[in-house]
Amino acid sequence: MSIRTIRQATLRSTSALGLGLLAIAACAPSAEPPPSAAPQTAEGTVISDIDQRLAKYSPVPLEPDLSALSARDRQALDKLNQVSNLINEIYLRQAWAGGPKMRQEIAAWKDPKARAARDFFAVNFGPWDRLDERKPFIGDTPRPKGAGFYPEDLTQADFEAWIAKHPEDKEAFSSGVTVIRRDGDRLVAIPYSKEYKEWLEPAAKLLNEAADLTDNASLAKYLRSRAAAFLSDDYFQSDVDWMDLDAPVEVTIGPYETYEDDLLGYKAAFESYVTVNLPAEASQLSRFKERLPWLERNLPIPDGMKNFERGTDSPIRVVDVASSAGDARAGVPAIAFNLPNDERVREAKGSKKVLLRNLMHAKYERILTPIAAKVLDPAQVAEVTFDAYLNEILHHELSHGLGPGTITKDGKKTEVRLELKELFSTIEEAKADVMGVYNILALIDQGEMPAALRSALEPTYVAGLFRAARFGVDDAHGQGVVAQFSYLKEKGALEIDGAGRFRAVSAKFPGAIRDLLHDLLILQGNGDYEGTKAFLEKYGKAGPELRAAIGRLSDVPTDIRLVP
Repeated sequence: MSIRTIRQATLRSTSALGLGLLAIAACAPSAEPPPSAAPQTAEGTVISDIDQRLAKYSPVPLEPDLSALSARDRQALDKLNQVSNLINEIYLRQAWAGGPKMRQEIAAWKDPKARAARDFFAVNFGPWDRLDERKPFIGDTPRPKGAGFYPEDLTQADFEAWIAKHPEDKEAFSSGVTVIRRDGDRLVAIPYSKEYKEWLEPAAKLLNEAADLTDNASLAKYLRSRAAAFLSDDYFQSDVDWMDLDAPVEVTIGPYETYEDDLLGYKAAFESYVTVNLPAEASQLSRFKERLPWLERNLPIPDGMKNFERGTDSPIRVVDVASSAGDARAGVPAIAFNLPNDERVREAKGSKKVLLRNLMHAKYERILTPIAAKVLDPAQVAEVTFDAYLNEILHHELSHGLGPGTITKDGKKTEVRLELKELFSTIEEAKADVMGVYNILALIDQGEMPAALRSALEPTYVAGLFRAARFGVDDAHGQGVVAQFSYLKEKGALEIDGAGRFRAVSAKFPGAIRDLLHDLLILQGNGDYEGTKAFLEKYGKAGPELRAAIGRLSDVPTDIRLVP
């Protein structure tokens, strides 16, 4: 999982330039059948405020220090950047089947708004604004809920009806690494290795070439096993090898997150992070991974719902991003991520937490502190700190590896993500937000974190919720953020003064956080889809006070975008 209110960069110090936004605009599209409902793309159909929308992203140049890399590792880095270009091509098609065709069309536009339209299309990997609940900024056609993973006219009911009639298809259809296509009057599951063969085969070749270049054995092993996974669709061994990766170049490439699939939340999107390791910074945080078993035991749910079987090997990496691609680059850049998502790997090895230091600093300075000044009680504004922000991010990511994962429902072994379907990402991100605060408070009580952090923790968390809420309070993912506001306000842990300023009530905050975490974990532990839906219906609707506060933030950039 990644904090997408969490989402990069282009490498300026090597010869492989032009990743990400530039790569999307420049790479030649392949011939593909047109989508079933393509938006109109004539010049003049671009939304009138396209320049203002692009300006919501504060441009941030990234210039990572590569001085610690050997010459051979720099050469390997160049190969990995070439892989990222291929990942962009796959993801553009996963985001929407019509993406390559529209990209080609708008490249020829001469309208005064054409340049902004092309840039904004590149930011969003398509014609739908990710900061405006995926509303179209080119044409007027709604985004398909299934993105490019399913036929555009397929509904959740259609999918489930097919599985009911063809139970033998369930495993392949719910797999994270297949797309669903029509074959006459049938639905078929096509493996990623076949659907994206045009890009995965050369990507695998480049990974093997990079493995031959690096002097680091763990990096070479991972790159070779990931290359094999691109061709086999079996990512288990390469995820295990990624957990063991310890190299100056920390690389994460493959299909991971399911945010893009709003139909069922099954399909994993391709992404790439090429980063430079900062081991000294990571060593200061690594002590917390040793407390994961205690943190699991301390969760406010019955022991039967706790997951004591997961591996406790939980490496923590602090890195500077050199380049990124695909899902890692779409819309809002992540500031951290916790992978892999495969429960088999988590139970065998745990999960790795990667904190993107240069992106965290950019968002804290350009976005979080200006937000705090506008929405918090003035007495609490000065208490917001980068240290609290960093620790919240770390413990958010650690929290993804805690709590229910593999569960038993109706006598059958299953996973939370499969039972909660399209609601899983929403509730899982909310859980990680809340559990991160809960765990920090617990560690402060144990004397393992400084007591002084307490006064900074609550206002920093609240300011962070406002940052997240600006990405859309009415869509599915935004509901999880709004639910935290609503629940804490109901419990008296958040108060609002006459000027519409929010204040965390320290006397009630820990208890409210505990209660909220309990409720979220019970929903997950029971695999309760209907209960989760009801919870989000009750708490996930933004009230006028929250909307008014968000409205006061119009002059603060919503997020950052990485530029060469």
